[in-house]
Order: sequence, then C-alpha cells, then structure tokens
Amino acid sequence: MIGKPRVWISRPTFPDIVARLEPHFEVTAEPEERKFSPTELAARLSGQDAVIVGLKDHLGAAEVAHATRLRIVANLAVGYDNLDLDALSAAGIAVSNTADVLNESVADYAWAMMLGVARRMNAAERWLRAGHWHATEFKGWLGMDVRGRTLGILGMGRIGQAIARRAGGFGMPVLYHNRSPLPEAEERACKARYVDKARLLHESDFLMLVLPLTAQTRHAIGAAELAQMKPTAVLVNVARGGIVDDAALVAALREQRLAAAALDVFEGEPAVHPGLLELDNVLLSPHIASASHETRRAMTALAVDNVLALFGHGPHAGRPPTILNPHVLASAGPATHH
Repeated sequence: MIGKPRVWISRPTFPDIVARLEPHFEVTAEPEERKFSPTELAARLSGQDAVIVGLKDHLGAAEVAHATRLRIVANLAVGYDNLDLDALSAAGIAVSNTADVLNESVADYAWAMMLGVARRMNAAERWLRAGHWHATEFKGWLGMDVRGRTLGILGMGRIGQAIARRAGGFGMPVLYHNRSPLPEAEERACKARYVDKARLLHESDFLMLVLPLTAQTRHAIGAAELAQMKPTAVLVNVARGGIVDDAALVAALREQRLAAAALDVFEGEPAVHPGLLELDNVLLSPHIASASHETRRAMTALAVDNVLALFGHGPHAGRPPTILNPHVLASAGPATHH
C-alpha cells in the first residue's frame, strides 16, 4: 500500500489551518523559526511531495536537485524573490504565492509608516521613553502634514492601488509610475495619474515603493534617483529590500537632501545598514507590513489551498488558485502520489 504524500512546512504557522492537510498528507511542520542552509534545505526537500516555505528559504536548482517527488512549492508571501522560478519550473515543480489576501493589510501599514514618520512619532517616542520630557515646547517636535501633499506610488499593482484608494481621505493627489499604465477604469477608481519615473521622483512629497524585487528593479532608487527628489520629500518602502540602495539613502538623509524615510524592508535583512540606525529621521520596522492575525492566517490558508488543490482536494480541487507557473501544471497533468 502506498502511503500518503508528504508535506514539509518550513516555519511555525497556525496548527488549526495546517490541520486541513492532515487527512490527505503526512505533515511535518518546523516547531521554531530558523534559517536553513542550502544543504539543510536540500535534505528537507528530499522525499517531500509538497512544501510550504517562507521568504528566508531560498530554493533553486541545487536545493531541488534530489527532490524527485516534489510537485509544489507554496510560498508564504506575494513576492517570490527567494525562489528561482525558472529552475523550479524546469524541474516540473509548481510554485504558488499568497496574492491578494494581504493587499489591504499592507496598504494600512504603509499609511501607518508614512503618517508616523511625517509626524516624527518614532523619534518622539524614543525621546519620551528616555525621560527627556520635562516641559512642552510650542515649537518642539514639528512634523509635516500629509493633507494636500502629492503621494507618488512606484509600482501600481493591487497593493499600490489599495494605497492609492486611501489617499482620498487625506485630500492627496496621487501620481504613479508602473511598467505600463493601468486600464482607465482602474485608474479612475484610484484617482491616480500616470507619469514617467522622472516626474514621479520630482513631484512626489511622499513616495511609496510597492514593486517586486527583480534584476530590473534592484536599486530602482539609488543615488541618481534620490538626487531627483525634493529635499522635503519622504520615502516609504514596504516592498522589498534591495529596491533601495540603502547606503545612498543614508547619505541623502544625513546630508538633508531627503527629509525622512520609513522602511519595513532592507538590503540583506535581518541585517540593517548601521547608518540607518543612527538617524532620527527614519522609521524602521522589521518586515511586518502583512503581520496582522487575520492576514497571516489568510496567507497560511491560501498556501494550504494551493497544496490541497494540486493533489485534487479542497475547494479548488485540480485548480490551485495562485499558481505562478501554470504551464508546469498543463504539461504535468493532475498530481498523483508516486
């Protein structure tokens, strides 16, 4: 008798959601958060039929070379810069992400970061906790208003659009740049106007980065781009570290060529450029823009749905909802345990 297919989950998630896999799969879930070396990942993938992984798990040709049974990698994120999609596709492995379920949560957090840094809440709280508040100064802790200022969005996918929709409540005109303009109806719904990148940099009072990290977008904001921004502008990055040249950003902030920044992501995270830690005009956050109870549960549920569906189970049986390389499914036919 052939046993159940095997699923490995690389990090602790939500046991009640993972339990949906148990009637159909032999499930191994890691009990603690940790980073696996390439060799450790290869060893864990060997003999698995499906895996659910996170952004710190980097999978490419070497890691799946001996994972001959592996049919799907379900990524617990929208972005998949941790996965070599070409190499996994070449190995006949389907890849899924958690598109859409975190749009609103990330948009809320992007606004929280923008408002927080505009009003210097991060630095003011540190100052208060350090015991410096002995009297209120009328001209102390002056920040900047966001109402009526121009919001620029670089990367106008679904999260970018969710951010744009919130701008109406603050009376902010919205400019955006994308690989291509949105359809007219979507643009109207966001009340946003397409401009080229140079104009976006030049006119934005608050610039939000919401684009995926690819070879083309690495250092999309570097020294040259920062030089085109207003010295009174604020940069907000809730997308990926590496889109911004952190060293160039530190220099611009230090030299007051940029007013402030709010960053949820960093190059080489969890390491943070030491210069950023020394600056009071930066709000720093440990890559948690999607970290609400509801959203992280929804992300886990979607990853589980994709695994179940690939093996013919659950509400999407035979049609995994967020597969990134559907051609692999078309060429492989329905998944069966072997």
